[in-house]
Amino acid sequence: MFKILDKIDAPGDVKRLNQDELGELCSELRELLVSRVSENGGHLASNLGAVELTVALHRVFDSPKDKIIWDVGHQSYVHKLLTGRREQFPSLRQYQGLSGFPDRDESPHDAFNTGHGGTSISAALGMALTRDLTGGNHHVVAVIGDGCLTCGMTYEALNHAGHLGTRLIVVLNDNGMSISPTVGAIARRLNVVRTTHGYVQAKKQTSRFLSLLPGGKKMQWALRRLKEGVKAVVMPTMMWEQLGFTYLGPIDGHNIAELETALTQARNYHKPVIVHVITKKGKGYKPAEDNPTRFHGVSPKSEHSGAILTYSQIFARTVGGLLRDNPRLVVISAAMVEGNSLSSLAKKFPRRIYDVGISEQHAVTLAAGLASQGFIPIVAIYSTFLQRAFDQVLHDVCLPDLPVIFALDRSGIVGEDGKTHQGIFDLSYLNLMPNMIVCAPKDGNELQDLLYTALNTDHPLAIRYPRGRGVGIPLATELHQLPIGKAEVIKRGEDIVVIGIGSTVMPSLEAAKHLALRGIEAMVINARFAKPLDTELIMDVVNHTKRVVIVEENVLSGGFGSAVLELLGKAEFSDVKVKRLGIPDEFVTHGNQDFLRSIYHLDAPGIAKECADFLANVQVKAEGDFHTTIL
Repeated sequence: MFKILDKIDAPGDVKRLNQDELGELCSELRELLVSRVSENGGHLASNLGAVELTVALHRVFDSPKDKIIWDVGHQSYVHKLLTGRREQFPSLRQYQGLSGFPDRDESPHDAFNTGHGGTSISAALGMALTRDLTGGNHHVVAVIGDGCLTCGMTYEALNHAGHLGTRLIVVLNDNGMSISPTVGAIARRLNVVRTTHGYVQAKKQTSRFLSLLPGGKKMQWALRRLKEGVKAVVMPTMMWEQLGFTYLGPIDGHNIAELETALTQARNYHKPVIVHVITKKGKGYKPAEDNPTRFHGVSPKSEHSGAILTYSQIFARTVGGLLRDNPRLVVISAAMVEGNSLSSLAKKFPRRIYDVGISEQHAVTLAAGLASQGFIPIVAIYSTFLQRAFDQVLHDVCLPDLPVIFALDRSGIVGEDGKTHQGIFDLSYLNLMPNMIVCAPKDGNELQDLLYTALNTDHPLAIRYPRGRGVGIPLATELHQLPIGKAEVIKRGEDIVVIGIGSTVMPSLEAAKHLALRGIEAMVINARFAKPLDTELIMDVVNHTKRVVIVEENVLSGGFGSAVLELLGKAEFSDVKVKRLGIPDEFVTHGNQDFLRSIYHLDAPGIAKECADFLANVQVKAEGDFHTTIL
């Protein structure tokens, strides 16, 4: 199918290509990226922008001996194609196929597992120190985007690397974007470099001028200072050298010859080097070039949104009305304005929606500061990314009991993004925090009501909701205050109680219909709150039926089911049988959301089968005073 790409089975094959063949290879790579990512979904614009850079890296360095660490890793598709995974590429992001991120279990060329931003330089420095301590001589390269320069961890690593002075190469892939345009003071400084086209010419003219002046030590010293001053004015990147790095750049990130020259030069240094590469996100595919934010992440071709709003859209729509009605309300996003469907609101309320970049820790403590002064902050963040701010939630929000609202998008199983992005831990890590209220809506209307309820709560409150579309019910125009810690019975039944929370409630209700066909009448409860629990209702229904199945899209360890078990344990019931459905003690791989839910029996047929098997098992065995079965 491809003249050049079909011959690339390992990085060594790339090294043997001539310049004409390299150009053809880059064209073929872009053609394959557009075709496959449009079909499977994934990160398109970021990979299109890194084609030449990836090719150059594999021509200059010898992977896997030399270590290449990709920050976030969403731009590593070309790396996969050039390192022996071309024939597997059609399985990208599919169950048991290639991961959409670097994975050490997948290939020795993937030096480090990544999926969250800002980790590459720390990991690379660790590998470089290991090399030094063991007498190795290979190279270690961290490839980081300018979006990750908003991460505090990045600067911690840069500071340490510059202090140690060990041999390390950092490639800054600067396209002015994370998902949306990169924010912050550093981004503004880098933008000067991208837009100052006269820098290279000015540098050459200055060098010629200096070479004509007479020598002498004092004059040479003065001239070096003059050159540094000119460089600092025309191209404000001296910060890197002040951190202890040798700065090379800016380099045209779509010119392989220039890239190879710079990377080869960096390879020959014996100290930390930063290679500043300017690229265009979406390069070579006009729709992605024109709208890199829209084409950052592409949904699989099989997904059709239709007219049903996603939970993200329902969240944004509700928040828009709340912002209009309450001048003390502000929203904070950590580089996820687009993902949280807040883009249009950010234009409408520019002084009340803050994008802090990939800085989750700062986002949470910023919210704490606002809350301490009487404002009502909503931290709109993906579940997987709030993990990065665990201490800030505990220490800065929960300890002083500040009314910060956490809107946790993409909670539960998120699908094709896989292990690094599954939001299956939040019920566990939030439930252990004193003062925290934790809840999850069963549908879009309940999401609206919980957001409205949160505004009138004097404690930290987290609302988790899933990726994807709502259940399709009409949205109410009037919002309602819900009682904190109160569940609801949504179906009566005498044989068994199924307690669901959030995204598992509607499948549990559907499972009850399946059970009814088998002659089993199930009571279904929408727990709504994981903390505090509706102790009165749970104790009453459990005592009545004695058979309980708890369903959550979260790890079983320390989750909602664990909280219910603790409650029942304190009550010392003697004849209650309990089964918990959820995620076992493992990371969930990538694959279609519905398919993954079926694997863990968190869809309606799976819940119904587990309930029926549970009842049959209880009737046959009737063992023990208090029996708990964990999947």
